Amino acid sequence: MAKRTGPTSLTLKKLLIELRKQSNKEKVKIWKTLAEYLSKTNRQRREINLFKIEKHAKPNEILLVPGKVLAKGELNKKVTVVALKFSDEARQKINKTGKTMTIRELMKNNPKGSNVRIFG
Repeated sequence: MAKRTGPTSLTLKKLLIELRKQSNKEKVKIWKTLAEYLSKTNRQRREINLFKIEKHAKPNEILLVPGKVLAKGELNKKVTVVALKFSDEARQKINKTGKTMTIRELMKNNPKGSNVRIFG
C-alpha cells in the first residue's frame, strides 16, 4: 500500500497554510474545512459542472467549489463562483451573468467567509 503524501503542488501547499492561518486568525471554521477538502488527492477533489450550479444556486449567492468548475451546461443566475480551478469555457460562461473569483481573492475580500456556501 502506497503512502499518502498529500498535495505536491507548491502553490496548493501555500494556499493550505494560508487557509489554516486565516481560520485561526478570524476564528471561523470555513477556511479550515476548505483546507481539509483541498488536501485530498486530485481524484477525490470535486469537479462541478455549470448545470449543477444553475440547478442548486440561489441568485446573488457566493458558492465555493473545493475543486474545479467545468463548462457543461449554462448559468443564467447572477452568482459568484469561487473555486480552486476553472476551465476556460466555464470562466467565460460564469462571467457573462455572474462573477468568478479565486480562493485567495475571497479570503482577502471576505476574511470571515460570511455568506459563503461550500458547494459540491
